This record gives sequence, structure tokens and C-alpha cells, in this order.
Amino acid sequence: MDINRILRHLSTGRAAVRRAFPQPTLDAIERAIRETEAQHNGQVRFAVEAALELAPLLAGQTAQQRALEVFSKLRIWDTEHNNGVLIYLLMADRDVEIVADRGIHVKLGQEVWETVCGEMEEAFRRGEFEAGVLAGIHSVGQHLARHYPREGEAQNELPDKPVLL
Repeated sequence: MDINRILRHLSTGRAAVRRAFPQPTLDAIERAIRETEAQHNGQVRFAVEAALELAPLLAGQTAQQRALEVFSKLRIWDTEHNNGVLIYLLMADRDVEIVADRGIHVKLGQEVWETVCGEMEEAFRRGEFEAGVLAGIHSVGQHLARHYPREGEAQNELPDKPVLL
């Protein structure tokens, strides 16, 4: 049990998310998702969570495990072509996880996502939350455009609005 991690989670609240992601930043993220989805057939969601609840935290839940739960909760797996991608940020850990549906993950693999996450986390360490998320969205969009270019009029199956958990 990591006492420092527990203290970080207990002291990181919704106010930290609101400071890092004020409404103009959330609007910019939503626009970036909409713009990148115009270039590919993938579906991108961004979710940010201040901290884990106490029980999962004490049980040792990781950001990756939580991201998988959020992927399911937001039904990102429920797209016609298995082309959903979640970019998840756990503020207390400053940890970014990208979860891609099986149709995308097969073509790109975990290494690609880890690189994007690392770049975003570097921006967050500098306090550049908006820039980090926008760069991550654009990077994910470029990978999706390469493997899933826009074909015809694709339906926007998932909301583009960021999710604050």
C-alpha cells in the first residue's frame, strides 16, 4: 500500500479538475475530437477523473484498470466497427491511459498508445493540460486516419463532449 498515493487521491478533488479544465478548455477538447473524427472512421472520447474512490484505491486499483471500467461504462466498445478509443486521465496520479477497442488495437498495439500517453503526461508535468490533451487527441486522430481513413458519411456514434467523472 502506497501511503503517498492514497494521500494524493484523498487531497485531489473536483476543484483540481475544474482548475485544469475550465469550460473554454473543455470546449476546445470537444472541437478537437470533432475535427479529428472528420478525418477518420474512429470514435474518440476523453474522460478525466480527479481521484479514485477510497475502496478501489485501498484495493490497489490502477489507472489502467479504472480506464477499462470507464471504457465499459461509457459504452465505447459499443460502436458498429469496434473503432472506439478512450483517452483517460486520472488527475491524482497524473496518469494517462488509452484504451482502444479490439478493431483498432489489433492494428496499432499498445506501444503506440504508450508513446501518446507519455507525451501527454510530459505536458501535464509542465502544467499544460489543455495542450497535452489536444496533442494527444491529434496524435490519436493521425493514427486512426492512417488505418481507418474517413469513408463516406460516417455516423458520429459517441458524443464528442469530454466526460468529467
